[in-house]
Amino acid sequence: QVQLVESGGGSVQTGASLRLSCAASGNTLRSFSMGWFRQAPGEERKGVAAICRGGTDRYADFVKGRFTITKINGENTLYLQMNDLKPEDSALYYCAAVEDRLLASLLVPEKYAYWGRGTQVTVSS
Repeated sequence: QVQLVESGGGSVQTGASLRLSCAASGNTLRSFSMGWFRQAPGEERKGVAAICRGGTDRYADFVKGRFTITKINGENTLYLQMNDLKPEDSALYYCAAVEDRLLASLLVPEKYAYWGRGTQVTVSS
């Protein structure tokens, strides 16, 4: 069973930056597609950024140019660098993984089998 643990969330002001981390168990990250998803109270879970096992990354339109996803296989760690944060970015951020290439479904939460418990990001205006 793959275990994922997120960290790096916090409370910041508009325009600030945060770097989220996701530590994965085992040494199988290179064979997994992984992604970051977020969910605000009363809202559906949305794909934010993802990277397939082949290295191709993809971003939701609402974070393009501001967020960057990075996977470090040797460290079994996934990162999400978030810049120019806005109040609408406030949400619980989840790390997810699945042993599949996905590609066309990288930002679809229903395709992922393993999930962390999330880390909270709050952005005030």
